[in-house]
Amino acid sequence: MTSNFGTDGLPTAPPVARLVDELHKLPGIGSKNAQRLTYHLIRMPEREARSLAEAILAVKEQVGFCSQCQNITDQNPCAICANPNRDQGTICVVEEPLDVLAVERSGAYKGLYQVLHGAISPMSGIGPEELKVGDLLNRLKADAADQDQIREIILATNSNLEGEATAMYLHRLLAPLEIRVTRLARGLSTGSELEYADEVTISRAFEGRQDFV
Repeated sequence: MTSNFGTDGLPTAPPVARLVDELHKLPGIGSKNAQRLTYHLIRMPEREARSLAEAILAVKEQVGFCSQCQNITDQNPCAICANPNRDQGTICVVEEPLDVLAVERSGAYKGLYQVLHGAISPMSGIGPEELKVGDLLNRLKADAADQDQIREIILATNSNLEGEATAMYLHRLLAPLEIRVTRLARGLSTGSELEYADEVTISRAFEGRQDFV
């Protein structure tokens, strides 16, 4: 059997080296963790390995983005956008789909969402054009044309440098639309991410939100 070299430079069977390389591409997975995961998968029963592979393929084949809010979904529009019982007059803008889950767990918010899929970060080469900002603006324009009343946009980006920069950028874009723009209260500590906040903290942040000035 021929061998390749893994991420540590040691000779490795080509299928093993390939899996290590692919796992290493995942966020937060270093070379050592990629190797550990690979050898765990090698020892895994074939039935469990096939189930994992099928789950990954099912996600790629069946899950996409909601045409309205850009959240991940297996139906279009997503269940939240399609729910007539949600408050149709508020849109909560978050960075990632995981933030939607965090807010929903809190039970503090019953409106709609807009997912940006990131935050402005010049150091990482991420500008507004890499985010779903245009989708938000197009949505607001469509709502205005249909005479739907969006009363409030809640900026729920993270309270770190990237999140604050994104919130300020969005506020400048939204100001001419004469829609109330609010920011979550500082129940969220500076530098924290919405995804990891507990339900009580998120609830208090929503209750104490203030107009963005």
